[in-house]
Amino acid sequence: MSKKIVILNGSPRKTGNTSTLVKAFTEGAESAGHTVTEFFLDGMNIHGCKGCFGGHSSQECPCVQKDDMTQIYPAVKESDMVVLATPLYYWNMSGQLRTAIDRLFALEEGDGNLLRGNGRASALLMAAEGHGFEDVVLYYDHLMEHLRWNNLGHVLAGGNMDVGDIQGKSELEEAYQLGKSIQ
Repeated sequence: MSKKIVILNGSPRKTGNTSTLVKAFTEGAESAGHTVTEFFLDGMNIHGCKGCFGGHSSQECPCVQKDDMTQIYPAVKESDMVVLATPLYYWNMSGQLRTAIDRLFALEEGDGNLLRGNGRASALLMAAEGHGFEDVVLYYDHLMEHLRWNNLGHVLAGGNMDVGDIQGKSELEEAYQLGKSIQ
């Protein structure tokens, strides 16, 4: 059965190592008949969460702020899977991705929780100069528990300092196979 997959790409580089992982995952998922929608967050106008608790999940735009999250909300609501893709910055996800994740909270507010559960799955794709993924993986795993999403795992590609360093590495095949394995 074809799945709707949303990728939140938190890389600042459209052709960087994280984006290369996204491309491999997308090719695998599309080869299995799935529909993939990628949001390149660095090119979007997304403001930080105000913590106002003013959102209403059942509204077309569940957040009081009207920015480019209005493109992401409907896609996430209709998705079967959300992939989080990011470089590793100071033992965490990029600010671009963290901001979008914080803003997804609006789908949990108000008239009904449209974010948690619903059989949704997720995976984490990361590229980094180093190999210190432990803290961000712990955060991701806790987030998956909170959201009650099926955690399909992580592809963690360390040792990638410069753009293109990931070329030829086994993590690209891992990302492709992860995408292809979605059922």
